[in-house]
Amino acid sequence: MSKAQQTTQNAELLNHIKQLMWQAGDAIMEVYNSNEFDTEIKGDNSPVTKADLAAHYTLIEGLAKLTPEIPVVSEEDSQSLDIPKTHSTFWLIDPLDGTKEFIKKNGEFTCNLALIENKQPSLGFVGVPAKNTLYIGGKHTPSTCEQRNGQVKKIAHCKIDKTLTRVVASKSHLNEETQAFIDAIGGNVELVQAGSSLKFLKIATGEADIYPRLAPTCEWDTAAAQAVLEGAGGQVTQATGEPMQYGKSEILNPHFIAKAI
Repeated sequence: MSKAQQTTQNAELLNHIKQLMWQAGDAIMEVYNSNEFDTEIKGDNSPVTKADLAAHYTLIEGLAKLTPEIPVVSEEDSQSLDIPKTHSTFWLIDPLDGTKEFIKKNGEFTCNLALIENKQPSLGFVGVPAKNTLYIGGKHTPSTCEQRNGQVKKIAHCKIDKTLTRVVASKSHLNEETQAFIDAIGGNVELVQAGSSLKFLKIATGEADIYPRLAPTCEWDTAAAQAVLEGAGGQVTQATGEPMQYGKSEILNPHFIAKAI
């Protein structure tokens, strides 16, 4: 039995992880509502705020207590990137995905936690703090959308209109490769926009059909949402059709296609 299956079958542990995700979301929203972001620019030219770090420490400390045998790789801890060299199972977190959206205060940001087993995301948690919503799922765990009040709903992609293909893509940031991919689809195409890992969730919840990502992303940007999409009946592969791989020596993802199947 995999760690993901053990976790989902252990109701108490799963509930504790959910509560930890809510706590990380609360830490993000506390900064969000304070307007004191203390924004800095990291070496890769991406922004980091107090909220990124607050969620990072909340998750790191919580996971150390809940699953001390599973190491944690985080975007906000460069030293942790060596963990996959010696561990086939680890947590992978992006404490605040969509920091630019966070700074713009448009609510389009998420908090992401994924369990990686043998280079695959087996279980994912995607919190949407601004909406008090938490998505959970994986290949062997049917995906659900849970509200802070305890309401839980199963999610699965359902394509309603087969004459229309809804593509997750930015109207203002379409590179040539993405535009060529969209043109090749043919027929009626509608662009659906979303920030951060919400792009995957648009497919998981039936609001979009395909998300071609032909531009750079990192493993922590995609792992949790990939697991949720797969738990909802979707698929994420490299643009070549090969499976996505996590825990690589290179943290950057190859180009990929997320879609309903």
